[in-house]
Amino acid sequence: MSAVAATNRASSRLYARRRIVNLLTLLLSCVTALFGLFFLGWILWTLTAKGIAGINWDLFTRMTPPPMEEGGLANAFFGSAVMCALAIAIGTPLGIAAGTWLAEYGNARKAGTVVRFVNDILLSAPSIVLGLFVYTLYVMQTGGSFSAFAGALALAFIVLPVVVRTTDEMLRLVPVQMREAALSLGIPQWKVTVQVLYRSASAGIVTGILLALARISGETAPLLFTAFGNQYWSMNIFQPMASVPVVMNQFAASPYESWQVLAWAGALVLTVFVLLVSLGARALLLRNKISHD
Repeated sequence: MSAVAATNRASSRLYARRRIVNLLTLLLSCVTALFGLFFLGWILWTLTAKGIAGINWDLFTRMTPPPMEEGGLANAFFGSAVMCALAIAIGTPLGIAAGTWLAEYGNARKAGTVVRFVNDILLSAPSIVLGLFVYTLYVMQTGGSFSAFAGALALAFIVLPVVVRTTDEMLRLVPVQMREAALSLGIPQWKVTVQVLYRSASAGIVTGILLALARISGETAPLLFTAFGNQYWSMNIFQPMASVPVVMNQFAASPYESWQVLAWAGALVLTVFVLLVSLGARALLLRNKISHD
């Protein structure tokens, strides 16, 4: 009996110690979360308070002004839209193709492991490194000509690993029974991939594309070495072109109050855009999950 009692006391002490550790861990987690949320709220409040003053019709209809004059960010918004669209158009097909190969053909090969490793490196690479890479590979080889196309190439290198990872993961989540059922009907492999697998994984793939768009819309460093910037309206993708992040970087560091107001307003618009894209991606995933349930 004494041995049983001793065992029960040891178990009780162990249980009490675990409860204390659990409570301390939970408390530290809550404090850390509140600490992060406080500064996030502070940043958003400051951004809204300073940026709302610059939100007006001129912001979207007038071009970037000279110092101490009124203007807007119309050319910067247009340039960002063009470069982001080009980056998505370049990176998405390549990413989907590479992700499909990884999931369907390279999953059990050494080459597939190497490609995943390189993709992980590219996914975590600093954006400024990708900008310098495109600067060396393209801008310097074309006589030092900065252009929107070079900026789109740099952004496409950011889009590519995100789409590859998302496509690979989404296709591997498709049940094997769906592949076997389609192949047993005599359907060619490419038709199985296009008509069965892509349809099942479409929500996840589109979500990855939207998240990649949200990420590249605020990138500044790659564009400093590629698109450079332009104070005037330009529709030529092989010429320097303005973008919101680059203009914000320039205007925020200037001593002119009118430029600083435009920088805050551009940051607010960019933040709202990223928020809407992220919410759209979440809603798409949630709708797909509910429909499958």
